[in-house]
Order: sequence, then structure tokens, then C-alpha cells
Amino acid sequence: MHLPNLSLLNYKNFEAINFDLDHKINCFVGNNGVGKTNILDAIYHLSFGKSYFNPITTQNINHDSDFFVIDGTYLKSEKTERIIVSAKRGQKKVIKRNGKEYDKLANHVGCIPLVIISPADRDLITEGSDTRRKFMDGVISQGDQQYLNTLISYNKVVAQRNALLKYFAANNTSNPDTLEIYNQQMEELGTVIFQKRTEFINQFIPIFNKRHQSISNGNETVNLIYKSQLEKEPLLSLLKDNYHKDKTLQYTTVGIHKDDLNFEIDNHPIKKFGSQGQQKTYLIALKLAQFDFLKKLSNINPILLLDDIFDKLDESRVEQIITLVERENFGQLFISDTHPERTENIVKKVHQTYKMFRL
Repeated sequence: MHLPNLSLLNYKNFEAINFDLDHKINCFVGNNGVGKTNILDAIYHLSFGKSYFNPITTQNINHDSDFFVIDGTYLKSEKTERIIVSAKRGQKKVIKRNGKEYDKLANHVGCIPLVIISPADRDLITEGSDTRRKFMDGVISQGDQQYLNTLISYNKVVAQRNALLKYFAANNTSNPDTLEIYNQQMEELGTVIFQKRTEFINQFIPIFNKRHQSISNGNETVNLIYKSQLEKEPLLSLLKDNYHKDKTLQYTTVGIHKDDLNFEIDNHPIKKFGSQGQQKTYLIALKLAQFDFLKKLSNINPILLLDDIFDKLDESRVEQIITLVERENFGQLFISDTHPERTENIVKKVHQTYKMFRL
């Protein structure tokens, strides 16, 4: 699978621009602020129906316009897939596949497998559990539409339960029977999600360890540990046990929306004990393992975006990753960098076709 043609209209800093792309390596080079990352983000947008860097739709519209359009034509399994994402101020976002609009934006996820490696990935280590859950859910959802639907339903039930808890507090009232309806729904949906996450992590860890060993030359031992309250107690029991706490705090304190992933190096949290280089290597291995996992699921090479990759790794590591494109039959690769010569020198060493786009 690859993306031969991309056009942007009023997307972020671009008024109108078109790209005829190489089926292997595409490099977007230029000074900071010219929009290199915005192009990669547009490609991400075509896969996920949202921006990787700014999920607020209106903020992705060019300042001088009322709408944006991202138009991409893919070749997938010898068929043409045309994906158009458009948004207009004051209206909902629209995604069309081959001219047909999706009823739900979530139904598009998984159609165009994609992995992005970006300096923003460091949030996976430094930010809270919500960021790591989103990573896990994003990987699973690309290969399991039912999982995504279950997750959306679960989050709606949690929001409704929280609204009821706030209503109890505002009106100095309480009705455990009403709350029990939401508890039952959370139990049903949450248990499915917990099981799917557990299965995913069991499959993902060996892939991740293999990638990390190849990048770090096996110098460190890394762990990826799934933590959930459901490991110790069924969700229904947890909700009943924490009823008074939830009522006092006016939100749901237990459930799979509190799950986390622990990132460890040599049996210690990488956030505290990993050097900057070790953290970068960990994240690269995590994302390349995501690539491997999705490829195995779909039998399609996901598109790989390397945003400002030299910010994360030294040139020898970048060269090693780009060499993988050739050695391991990766698919289409997109790179952004501020130094054209540096990028081209590395890309030339790989025996693949490439295009340089100077912005």
C-alpha cells in the first residue's frame, strides 16, 4: 500500500498544495515553521480522521479560511482508495472513502494502517496514564473495529455515570438503583476491553522486545507492563466498593479508564532511571513494534511517518532505521528534517527510489 497523490486545501499553513509522491521514500525538508510536520500530520489525518498534534478540528483550518480539505489517493491491494477529509467551521468533520461518506468517523480507523514516530512521542513517558492508554487503544483499534466501538460505548457510559453523580451532589440526593444500571453496563463493556488489552499486550511484548534488542544491541532489559484494577477484582465489585468515594468526588474513580502501561528499563521506571538516549530508543522500539504488529494483522505494510527524526536520534541510528526500509520490506516512508543535505546523504545509501520536497 502507498499514497501516490496528496493535496491540501486550507490545511494549517497551506492554502493549496499538491504532491506527486514516490512509492518508497519521501523527504520534506526546510526551515522550522514552513509546514513539514503539517504535511505528515495531514497524512496521519487521512488514516485516523484527526490530527496527531492538535485534535481540535477548527485549529487545523487555515486562519484565513472557513474550511479545509485533505485529499489522498492510495493504491491498496492493487485497488485505488480515495480518502477525503474535510471540515468547515460550525459543522461536523466529514470523511469520504471513494466518494461515500462514513456514518461514523470511527468506522474509518484501520482502513489505512499508519505509524508515526515524532518528538511528541516523549509524552508517552512523561505524561499521565491517559496518553499511554490512547497509544494502546490506537494500536488495537486499527485491527479491531469492534474494540473501538466497545471503547466508545464504555466512555459514554462513564460520562453518563459521572453526570448522575454530579446531579446527586447538586440536588443533595442519591439513588443507588439508578447508578446500578450504569454499573452493569460498565461491567459488561469494561470486561471485554480488559480482556482485549490483556491479549494485545501478551502478543505485543515479544515483538517489542525483539525490536528493542535490535536497536540497542541487547544492552538493556526492557519491560512493558499492563496495569489494571480488574486484575484483582471484577469491575462490578470495584464500583460497589467505591460507591461512597465516587459520590463524594462526583466522578467514577475505578474502571478500565484508569488502566496504565508501565515502561521499565532494567526493572526500573524508564521515566526516572532511563537516560535521554535510552528513552528515545525505547520509544522507537515501541513504534516499530506497532508497525510490526499492524503489518501482521493486516498483511499490509503500514505507512511510516518519521517526523523530525534527527531530534530523537543521532545520524547513525537514523541511517539504521531507514536501512530497515530496504532490508525488511517496509512500505512507504515519509521523513521531515531541517537539513536537506543530511537527509539526502542518508537516503542515498538505501537502494530505493526517493523524492526530496524543499519547502
